[in-house]
Amino acid sequence: MRNQWVLVLALAVLRVPLGGQTPDPVGELWSLHGQATTVSQTHGEFSSPYQGPNSLRPGKEWATSFTTTLMAGLRPWQGTEVYLDLEGAAGKGVSGVLGLAGAPNGETYRVGSPDFRAAVARFMVRQTFDLGGEAQTVEADAHQLGGTRASRRLVIHLGKFSVMDVFDANAYAHDPRSQFLNWTLMGHGAWDYPADTRGYTWGCAAEIYWDAWALRFGRFAEPLEANQLEMDRGIARAHGDVVEVEHGHTIGGLAGVVRLMAFRNTTRMGDYRQSLAESPTAPDITATRAYGRVKQGWGLNLEQSLTGDLGAFARWSWSDGRTESWAFTEVDRSASAGLALKGSDWGRPQDCVGAAFVQNGLSPDHRDYLAAGGLGFLLGDGRLSYVPERILEAYYALALGRHLTATLDAERIWNPGYNGDRGPVTLYAFRLHAQF
Repeated sequence: MRNQWVLVLALAVLRVPLGGQTPDPVGELWSLHGQATTVSQTHGEFSSPYQGPNSLRPGKEWATSFTTTLMAGLRPWQGTEVYLDLEGAAGKGVSGVLGLAGAPNGETYRVGSPDFRAAVARFMVRQTFDLGGEAQTVEADAHQLGGTRASRRLVIHLGKFSVMDVFDANAYAHDPRSQFLNWTLMGHGAWDYPADTRGYTWGCAAEIYWDAWALRFGRFAEPLEANQLEMDRGIARAHGDVVEVEHGHTIGGLAGVVRLMAFRNTTRMGDYRQSLAESPTAPDITATRAYGRVKQGWGLNLEQSLTGDLGAFARWSWSDGRTESWAFTEVDRSASAGLALKGSDWGRPQDCVGAAFVQNGLSPDHRDYLAAGGLGFLLGDGRLSYVPERILEAYYALALGRHLTATLDAERIWNPGYNGDRGPVTLYAFRLHAQF
């Protein structure tokens, strides 16, 4: 996959984002942005007295992923924005992204094949209604046309996009292309958010901003099968609902945000307890699938600036864990916290160093299912000595100019796949990210 490194470097040579500017209050009329990211990750041998079909392999591994995206934005008239993303992906994750609840590379969620494949990632309309309040400056960026907006506004999103484009944002832990790599640090681990294997879905979301407050609600399509690319077109019977309330504040002049979320998914999921009742020694969750099943839970998301360069974050999330994991990962409880520091103190203000810890857990029904030899779409060691999965991740992101960043990353994972009989394992990664 040598060509991927060439493409990343080529994108970094481009110096200025394309865009159409207008002097009137409408703002930026159109934009064109792009990105390319490659992640190479490896781990050595680790203790493993046994393994199953969905285990992290105990031998040495090396895996590389690659994504590239062309992102176009258009403002046909004031208040309306249209975005189209074309995204290509290739490569793989270690062990085929099996054996870990907190998978170690957030870019592999979008990689469904080791061969390069391209698709429409986003095609969405964003409509904003001005409700008054103070004027706010909007910086030009991908999926964000530059201009101004009101502090009180109603925003409607409709089309194909990532649910996490709108929900569960965090300034310090949200983007695996530039921040932490682990899946359960880029969002709420226990939120089985609707998405295909590339991380996108169809749906609608509404946001009401009222000065320091925001309220969001959305409904989104679910995959037709667990961890599949094809989406269920019967959105009345298979959908994910999410509501989130947000409040921005300042403490000692330093900004912070609190977000509280509740979610409810319904689709053709299997039931852990029923599968154990039907086959105690060889449970099969797929044999119990039926429409009408529900998974619900909540998440709390905090971010706080501690100084001009140092920020902290924390997340807690919980789901009932009675029905099978369907779209994201096999986590029913998760707690994480971490820090991110810009490099101003050592003369590298565009650099960033981060460190975080996350603990993931399972519901009693889910752990009993895996202990009996059941398989999920990510986990299945054939047996289970249950212990919460614990992850420590640290990275240093080195800015190589305005448009290119190289990152060294390390993750130490205890009890991989919640199995106290296996591990610990350490993974090292090198990430190269270019954007224009």
